Amino acid sequence: MSTLVRAWRGVHWYLRELTGETQYERYLERHAREHPDAPKLSRKEFERRRIAAADAKPGSRCC
Repeated sequence: MSTLVRAWRGVHWYLRELTGETQYERYLERHAREHPDAPKLSRKEFERRRIAAADAKPGSRCC
């Protein structure tokens, strides 16, 4: 694998982590493992709840 490809994959991974894109994937994995029979949230509903929770507890955000 070339250095350029590895660098791009690293940047791509970092940006997905930074933007929160991977959180839904982790939610699906955990949901399947811990609650296999319960219905899962859609991506849209998951994002709504994630944003609402972040707004309710802003933590160390600047604004």
